[in-house]
Amino acid sequence: MTPPVFSHGSLRLYLLSLLAEQPRHGYELIQALSDRFGGTYSPSAGTIYPRLAKLEEEGLVTKISDGRKTVYEITDAGRAELASRLDELGNIENEVTDSVRRLADEVRSGVNAAMKSLRADLASAAREAKSESKSSDSESNLHTESNRALHEADMVLNEFRQQLRADLRTAAYRSRVPADTVSELRRQLDAVRSSILASINPR
Repeated sequence: MTPPVFSHGSLRLYLLSLLAEQPRHGYELIQALSDRFGGTYSPSAGTIYPRLAKLEEEGLVTKISDGRKTVYEITDAGRAELASRLDELGNIENEVTDSVRRLADEVRSGVNAAMKSLRADLASAAREAKSESKSSDSESNLHTESNRALHEADMVLNEFRQQLRADLRTAAYRSRVPADTVSELRRQLDAVRSSILASINPR
């Protein structure tokens, strides 16, 4: 299971640090967190607003209505707590960076392994087709067609990998990458590989 991005209590403290810089409404806090971590992490509204409500109950922040928006501002008590825990803030960013890097590495590893295996299978099929063919013009044509198919398949795999990485980054930006993403990716890629092998190596 992928560990949470923030350890217990860390997000609460980090929200205080953002509000110490300037008053912000909920969306601005979400955007500020996303900006701090290069878009690799962005909490949901369901993660942020309950913590803001708790901070308000504790007297660490206040809120005022600005049109249809609610703006949160740190209180003197909030600044005092933040000042007493400044040494923890540096570690929080390291925790977040490690968490999102770990997820990205797991996904990248799963995709790369599946793509490498499928390329090897396609190349092997092309070699087998060549060796089993007779020495004739039809053999030459078959070999050419196999090489062309292999090249096109490689291009499709590269395009798929790039698109999936972009999709995953977008999902991570919105905090919508489930913990079982890597295992599900491997399962589906294994199914695709089996299907492709069945089509190029019929019994």
